[in-house]
Amino acid sequence: MADNPRIEDLRRRVQKDPASIAFAQLAEEYRRAGQHQEAVSVCRAGLAIHPGYLSARVTLGRALLELNELEAARGEFETVLKGAPENLAAIRGLAEVLHRRGALAEALAQYKTALGLARNDPDLEQTVADLTRQLAPKKGLLFDPDAPPVVVPTPPQTAAVAADAEPATPASPIGASPSGAPETAPIAMTQPAGPEAAAAPPLSDADAAPASGPVDPAVPSTAQAQVKQTIEALEQWLDAIHVSRADRSS
Repeated sequence: MADNPRIEDLRRRVQKDPASIAFAQLAEEYRRAGQHQEAVSVCRAGLAIHPGYLSARVTLGRALLELNELEAARGEFETVLKGAPENLAAIRGLAEVLHRRGALAEALAQYKTALGLARNDPDLEQTVADLTRQLAPKKGLLFDPDAPPVVVPTPPQTAAVAADAEPATPASPIGASPSGAPETAPIAMTQPAGPEAAAAPPLSDADAAPASGPVDPAVPSTAQAQVKQTIEALEQWLDAIHVSRADRSS
């Protein structure tokens, strides 16, 4: 490739004075012209004399990046950022190195930093948007589609579920069962208020015992005993009321 007049002029200056800082301009012109290897050679020669020339290191890093020498380029950009943390070209160069190496989250962080320094840069905005969309599904994934299904145990039946079940048939009164046999549920009695209630003695174990007598074969023994027990309790209760009334009359 034929050299342009600007490159020729800078090359003569550097050849005349190897210690001239014009090497940085010459290297940058080589890089812009696509002569990346020449840019690397000029930068390294000049940085051997002027190691603190950060703009020349940025040019070197960008030329190495074009040659796909990613680790060498990263080293140059990081060196620049140690001395100049807000060097936009170095930040963008480091972001591109990370991007090419597949470190997308780190690259996105560097691109965002660069966008903060160069607002409204359409290229940076597009790159940040693309990486953000690319990383969003990984960050927002709630489950692994390849994982086996998780079996959730059935919770125990609650009162709300039990309420939907068919209600139980209410107990029939004595003698109202379909078979004609009296129910076995005990009869609840309410004692009257007043002296008669106080005079009524409580039922004892002896009172609760089933009375002897003939057994009706048509009625189950357990139901018959409960009926007899109820009748005896009523009789004792009435006797107590009579005695109480007699005492009051005398």
